[in-house]
Amino acid sequence: MSETITAGLLGEVMAELAVLEDPKMRDANAKRGDDHGVNLTRLREVAKRLKTQQELARQLWATNHTAARLVALLICRPKAFERDELDTMLREARAPKVHDWLVNYVVKKSPHAEDLRVAWTADPDPVVASAGWALTSERVAKKPAGLDLPGLLDTIEAEMKDAPDRLQWAMNHTLAFVGIEHAELRARALDIGERLEVLKDYPTPPNCTSPFAPSWINEMVSRQARA
Repeated sequence: MSETITAGLLGEVMAELAVLEDPKMRDANAKRGDDHGVNLTRLREVAKRLKTQQELARQLWATNHTAARLVALLICRPKAFERDELDTMLREARAPKVHDWLVNYVVKKSPHAEDLRVAWTADPDPVVASAGWALTSERVAKKPAGLDLPGLLDTIEAEMKDAPDRLQWAMNHTLAFVGIEHAELRARALDIGERLEVLKDYPTPPNCTSPFAPSWINEMVSRQARA
């Protein structure tokens, strides 16, 4: 696709997103730190129609417009991004939804995921570090070979209680996944969760699993036993 055609399409997509903007949706999203007012179902419909378009995805990302960046993450080719490009994108992605989709829809599918996981987990920026812990949770659950699981629990035990919200949330996920997936460490994971009490009082809708790690671990282990 030529740059002229892509530029024209970029304008069309931006205009469509402007039409889909809903002030009430923006107000609701603002409470979660997201600065856009486009219903995600409608946004996904836009992306589905566009299909995969890597150059357009890069141009949408460059707008620094949250809804446009969400579309970009849905139409891009995850394996087409270089390692440093993904690192830059993550540091630019301050809106929680953009950050979450970038990690889950793009970085997890990238050949650079493990390199970035190690680098981000050690980053002094807690938002960047939270992405590293999100990738660590994925490995704990799906590819734990080579991970120092007791060491991860040591770090969580020492740092999670006082970590900033997004980093704390990601570390808590890792704690829960260790307890759910690794029976030999389950008692320790439960003990850490009980003592730290992180997210113990988090408001949880009926019929949803609490993010409080001991409740989450026990619920998922119980489900596995019934399966």
